[in-house]
Amino acid sequence: MARPKKRSKTKKILFAVEIIVLLVFIGGLYVYGQLMSRMDKTNTQKLDTEKIQVNEEVQDAINSEDSHLTGYTTYALFGIDSRSANMKFSGNQNSDTMIIASVNNDTKEVRLVSIYRDTLLNLGDDTYSKANAAYAYGGPEQAITMLNTNLDLNITDYATVKFDALATIIDDLGGLDMDMSYAEIVHMNNYCVETAEDTGLSYTPIELPEKPEDQEKIQYHYHLNGVQATSYCRIRYTASLDMGRTERQRKVIQMIVYKAKHAGLSKIFNIMDDVFPMVTTSLGKEDILQLLPTLIGYSIDETAGFPSSYKFSNVKGSIIVPTDLVSNVQELHKFLYGDANYTPSATVTANSEKILEIVGGAGNLDDVQKNIGEENTENDSVIFENDGSGWTDTSGSGEQYDPDNSGDNTGGDNNYVPDDTTGGDTTGGDTTGGDYVPDDTTGGDTSGGDTSGGDTSGGDMSGGDTSGGDTSGGDMSGGDTSGGDIGGGEDVGGGDIDAGGDASDAVEAYDQSASAGADAA
Repeated sequence: MARPKKRSKTKKILFAVEIIVLLVFIGGLYVYGQLMSRMDKTNTQKLDTEKIQVNEEVQDAINSEDSHLTGYTTYALFGIDSRSANMKFSGNQNSDTMIIASVNNDTKEVRLVSIYRDTLLNLGDDTYSKANAAYAYGGPEQAITMLNTNLDLNITDYATVKFDALATIIDDLGGLDMDMSYAEIVHMNNYCVETAEDTGLSYTPIELPEKPEDQEKIQYHYHLNGVQATSYCRIRYTASLDMGRTERQRKVIQMIVYKAKHAGLSKIFNIMDDVFPMVTTSLGKEDILQLLPTLIGYSIDETAGFPSSYKFSNVKGSIIVPTDLVSNVQELHKFLYGDANYTPSATVTANSEKILEIVGGAGNLDDVQKNIGEENTENDSVIFENDGSGWTDTSGSGEQYDPDNSGDNTGGDNNYVPDDTTGGDTTGGDTTGGDYVPDDTTGGDTSGGDTSGGDTSGGDMSGGDTSGGDTSGGDMSGGDTSGGDIGGGEDVGGGDIDAGGDASDAVEAYDQSASAGADAA
């Protein structure tokens, strides 16, 4: 009698296991169905591949499977400014946020690099302008071509979002806890006015604390909603200017990914319902499904900005100029793909030479970004073409351009000194002429970075260490995963401010006119 009972018990166990497996299978099908139905809400826009250029040497290496790019999938992420004042050319907008995302196909590690919006690059066909103009000039195909040809990449997919998508996903996740400086609070409150109007979402202004002596020191903690966090991402008027703005953006992306990974399934479905209609992408549903495990299973630990070695030119307003595009591309490939010995293509070399020709040579470049806050109502357009006698501005206006398309330039004179050799800042920072150190309390780096091979111990791209941050020596400027924010201006060891700290003057100007409205991104 015992044996039949044992078989009966075994059958019951097997039956229970079968039921569990069936339920898991049904549950998986349900989740899969829910995901697929929500992906139908995404605006899929296939790229015209005939319009996308890839440098010949890069394509040849990929075809022969002799390229480090074959071990990675690279995406372009664009954030566009949807305000009507920024509609140009054929009705497209500037992509004021441009992020390259590389995914290691084996380890699924993700790395992000922001392209500084004012960087002078070849848009294609020997037309040179600020990098953010490429999207307006010819949509995502032109923007991807700009990235591919200047940086020796092979990007074939992209995603584009507007302000409202970022604000919505942050609200759906319950907001973000952010460490901020006094300067960031002031600027964020101002940007919130316009961000709220653009997105139709609400916010409550942060009451300013008592003004500290060091307005750029990170010493306040706030819980930000979607409008506030999006406005935080738009700040350009702290001491670190656009370099800090892009660092804030990558920091917020990291926080969003972390919170999404720990959110419940119902919340994820809610985010998809709200945000997917705001996304335009070339990726199909199957492509997105394949990416989900990467986002869920891995964190985005290392980020950086491009170019890593740069100065400024005032041939038309203020433009960021790669001091040597070749060495910058070498550092980029080292960071994104782990290739420390990459040799850039002839196209990159030619573009590098033409950029320096346009600005009148390396000797005419400035260490300081001058007068980004001068009064102007002109569009933020600058296009250089060779008229036979040299490179000339053909944008139709010889006026100084508006740095943020707003016509409102009350931000003051932010003279950012990336490699000031005249002395330290006025807030007790580095007095030895050190490099700009975004979040370093140990003092500036006086040794400089290695633009050709990359200094593996001093904060280059491969380590994602913000303590290197040498803007004249080639080390990448971002990548602090511990919350250090270049934009936060925690400027106790570097980050000199010219003429006694004009950035704080800008905060003063914003502080006094907070009720007058917001500046544009």
